[in-house]
Amino acid sequence: MRSILLKIFSVALFASLGIGANAKLDRHQPVSSLEVSKHRFRIRTITAGVNLKNTTDLATVESAIGFLQRAKKKFEDEGYEIQTLRIATQPLPEYLNGKSRAAALADLKAIDEVVSAKNVLFSIGPVITDDRYDPEFASWATQLVKETKSINFSVTVASPERGIHRQTALTAAEAIVAISKSSPGGEGNFRFTAAANCLADTPFFPVAYHQGAVAFSIGLESPGLLQEAFQNSKDIEDAKAKLKTLLESELRPVEKLALEIARDDHREYRGIDTSPAPAKDRSIGAAIEALTRLPFGSASTLAACAAITDVLKSLSIKTCGYSGLMLPVLEDPVLAQRAAEGRYSVRELLLYSSVCGTGLDVVPLAGDTPAKELAALIRDVAALSTKLHKPLSARLFLIPGKKAGDHAEFDNPFLTSSVVMKLD
Repeated sequence: MRSILLKIFSVALFASLGIGANAKLDRHQPVSSLEVSKHRFRIRTITAGVNLKNTTDLATVESAIGFLQRAKKKFEDEGYEIQTLRIATQPLPEYLNGKSRAAALADLKAIDEVVSAKNVLFSIGPVITDDRYDPEFASWATQLVKETKSINFSVTVASPERGIHRQTALTAAEAIVAISKSSPGGEGNFRFTAAANCLADTPFFPVAYHQGAVAFSIGLESPGLLQEAFQNSKDIEDAKAKLKTLLESELRPVEKLALEIARDDHREYRGIDTSPAPAKDRSIGAAIEALTRLPFGSASTLAACAAITDVLKSLSIKTCGYSGLMLPVLEDPVLAQRAAEGRYSVRELLLYSSVCGTGLDVVPLAGDTPAKELAALIRDVAALSTKLHKPLSARLFLIPGKKAGDHAEFDNPFLTSSVVMKLD
């Protein structure tokens, strides 16, 4: 009877994601427990940070996979649903060891085959870390996306040492344009971002990279907890108090288990990125609307974003990464719907980023947007990040053949349909 019930649950779960129960996992498919979770949130990722000796260092990759599988089992034994396992390396230039990017492509494909076979995602970190225009990068990035399934990467467009990387912003923009033209629906840009002042050991992709001793960090999928805290709150201060209490009570056991894993496996534990990453069935937009009692994009949205981030930054647990509010337009059905209704713009998303989250994430834009316009937008994200001393990124989706206002649909089961947003 138990096995029958689990099979029924499995079929229902896959049906809710729009894929068959026997479908093969694609590169964005989560690794989920077959058991019904005992908890009110998911762990989006356990991300292992490693240092590769060179681009052929498969032994380190395989060791990290073994660690992630052990960690996953320990969390699942405690009733947690683990969506993905991920590995992040130090920035790619640090382990090229004199090899050109083009020559390293075959090695990266070999790594991709190893991790993809184990349903693990992989980040090679920022490929360009200094401020320079690289006319060859767009072609290389396009080839990397076409020839791999699980590799994520970024370029650095702002840093504490140099401020805004204006030339690299143009390099990133040209890569976004090129990747969009060579991947169905422009979805290849799901694995690439322009990163501004992003910190090592952020567990979320595509910005993730590693520095220091071998380590791991945790990312969450927890909008349901926010919505629960906000449902019956009297006002914003009451909501903040309830959210802080709820998050701390739910996340302390996660931290306790992570510390035990760190001790047993001799890996540093870098913390939890408390950003409440959304999913199709767990909307951060719905949580914000539960707080404001108004559609996302209305007056009070900015204040709600600031209030949530205040709580995320005040938790008495070890945090890492963004630990702010994520507003990924195409990953959240409520955000996508409000965008389709014209309730907020790209500029307003950038405004919300000033008090919260990750910057501009999976924002749908017209397929013919020029690289120079994208570069200007990326520089705005970099400027905001530099001025406010906070990590932000720009993961922009150019939709081939679509113009502002057009309807956009995607094959990826984790992207929701919306409209192409106007870039003012």
